[in-house]
Amino acid sequence: MKLTTTRDDLFAQLQTVTRAASTRSAIQALSGVQVAARSGAVELRATDMEIGLRVPLPATVEREGAVVLPARLLVDVVRALPAKEVSLELRPAEQDVELKAGQATFHIRTLRLEDFPPFPEVEAGERVEVPAKAFIETVARVARSASRDETRPVLTGILVSASGDELRMVATDSYRLAVKETKLEAPLAGELEANVPARALQELARIAADAERLGVAVRTNQVIFDVDGIVLSSRLIDGQFPNYRQLLPESYEHELRLAGGEVTDVVRRISLLAQKNAPLRLAFQEGELTVSARTPDIGEASETIPVPFSGEPMEIGFNPDFLRDGLESVDGGDVLLKLISALRPGLISAADGSGFLYLLMPIRLNV
Repeated sequence: MKLTTTRDDLFAQLQTVTRAASTRSAIQALSGVQVAARSGAVELRATDMEIGLRVPLPATVEREGAVVLPARLLVDVVRALPAKEVSLELRPAEQDVELKAGQATFHIRTLRLEDFPPFPEVEAGERVEVPAKAFIETVARVARSASRDETRPVLTGILVSASGDELRMVATDSYRLAVKETKLEAPLAGELEANVPARALQELARIAADAERLGVAVRTNQVIFDVDGIVLSSRLIDGQFPNYRQLLPESYEHELRLAGGEVTDVVRRISLLAQKNAPLRLAFQEGELTVSARTPDIGEASETIPVPFSGEPMEIGFNPDFLRDGLESVDGGDVLLKLISALRPGLISAADGSGFLYLLMPIRLNV
């Protein structure tokens, strides 16, 4: 293998692809980047067996072939190179790659190519094309609600479903539930449903931030996304995702329309004094809401704002981070807050009916 490219192109593509390289696998090749030069084109590949990335590299190919190089070392070397043009040449006898830029020469030992796994290819008829902006914005609304607890793997994913002109994503960590339904401008030429690891969708969001369209292919245990020449593949999560509709209460005692920006700012401020697992307290009285927090040995804070509340006073406690996440995910405009009692879940939604729901379990308060 021998190829020539520019330092800037190589460095930019390495920064993208190495996010999928493993940092703790016993298989050394998984900590590397595969450089594959075939049919006059070059592709960089990395995987930790959970997600995989394939990134095209603009280059001139003199000899075809493939090598695996240590990801972190390669990034550091390319970052430090002095010249714009870079050449990489495999030296089979020495089991290394000679990397040249200007007067600088590096010899980097290769990792075992045989240990690097093959990547999936999308077959005809598998791919469904969706608008990238709508897909990424939907991910952003629900991703924070996915669990990070690997003991319940089914909750570490985001349930993605799409058919007709509707895209829906659902995530829950059992303490909160986020649902976002997005209307698409045109019906999809196909449908899909998959429980995709939240990490994979967050990586996709970075890659597809400026794209117009992205392709999705769902298989029995795998999903493949492609956008602007970059391919991200991910395993799917086994197990039955919770039926989120059964978790939503049928009716509420109070439905309050709040100025989203104002209440979010108040929650952010008062949360500064809700430390060491202290709850954020929301006390409702006729026409007003007092948000307060108290952490022993640190301090306390409170702020009162007018709200359209009527009836018997009530006080409810929430995890401050979870409450803030829900309010911030509404993404501007007025917020609807629906409550039943101090011990029943509260619901946050966008007042404009944009299809976002956020159900939040309360914290029992010690008076």
